[in-house]
Amino acid sequence: MTGERLGALAREDLPLHALAERLLTVAESGLPAMYQPGEDTFVFTRAGVISPEGKKRIESRGTSTRYAAITALGARFLPEDRQRALFAGRTAQEFTGLLVERLPGVRNLGDAALIAWAAAETAHPKLADALARVAALDPPGRPQYTVEAAWVLSALAAARDTVDVEGGLVAARERLLRCRVGNSPLFPHATGPGLVPGYRSHVACFADQVYPLQALARLHASGGDEQSLAAADACAARICALQGAGGQWWWHYDARTAEVVEGYPVYSVHQHAMAPTALFDLAEAGGTEFGAAIRRGLRWMTEVPELAGEDGRPREPMILDELGLTWRKVYRGDPKKAVRAARGLTSKVAPKARLTPLDRLFRPLAVDRECRPYEFGWMLFAWLGEIKR
Repeated sequence: MTGERLGALAREDLPLHALAERLLTVAESGLPAMYQPGEDTFVFTRAGVISPEGKKRIESRGTSTRYAAITALGARFLPEDRQRALFAGRTAQEFTGLLVERLPGVRNLGDAALIAWAAAETAHPKLADALARVAALDPPGRPQYTVEAAWVLSALAAARDTVDVEGGLVAARERLLRCRVGNSPLFPHATGPGLVPGYRSHVACFADQVYPLQALARLHASGGDEQSLAAADACAARICALQGAGGQWWWHYDARTAEVVEGYPVYSVHQHAMAPTALFDLAEAGGTEFGAAIRRGLRWMTEVPELAGEDGRPREPMILDELGLTWRKVYRGDPKKAVRAARGLTSKVAPKARLTPLDRLFRPLAVDRECRPYEFGWMLFAWLGEIKR
């Protein structure tokens, strides 16, 4: 596979370059099995299941418009014949056209924004229709989840050379920049009150950081916006400073203090795709280069210190080449996510409290044996894409 991002990785670390190539091969081999030709969409997840008789199998469950759009965003970087192998004979643009046609029935802002983003990136002729649906689902002044607000901004930034989106772009930009708490560089889980219960309104996740920093970087790349680039840079610098010793991208943060609330689960998609794509986009937009953090995070996929046996190797691999899957996450296995809940509640009133005994009681030794198509969509986006300024 080609691409400047992969080329740079080859120059820095040949074994990691081989790992990235391996993961991309897994993605391309696994995505066709995630496609549902009868419904022309992608599954929600593929899960490893053990029957009462002890037999192992992979089971497809549900469908997801959101994951389908993300897959189109990443697959567009492949040669046309390889795109068609993923979408039952269609190109990424043709598949995006199916999603655009279904937009009148889409009720979720994030789903609509991702479809519009894919329409912009694939130069779909009905881009204006897609953006109109986004606008209809995003009335002025209504708080939104930060991830979805970031996708709106990314879609508008991608469309600005084709459609007049400047009014919406300004509003989407301001919404993200203003939702931060005090001087914290991190983003909250929602852009305003009412969507998150008060007791956990301070808790934000990794996705709440990478998608806004990506959107703001892409906004700067699309037309020049130093304030947005600075905000993206500050967010990236903080999550990189908090990165685990084993390359882990932690899951929950205190948006007020910019500290980790609870690190686990560690998600594969964060390691191999979401962090790389956001940080690559930031650097290519003119921001700081965080290549060392990207490489540390990618290395986790094969080292997985949480699962290390006596020989130092993981007791269970996270990459399953023969199945075209990567397992979803490593987690504590605590009942009803008790550690996350306890730390979220405690940090609301005592931000520096760590409740360290919980780390010994509930060690992160469990593996979530699922794989979702968006994980591979963002992987293709991360390693094959680039921002052209």
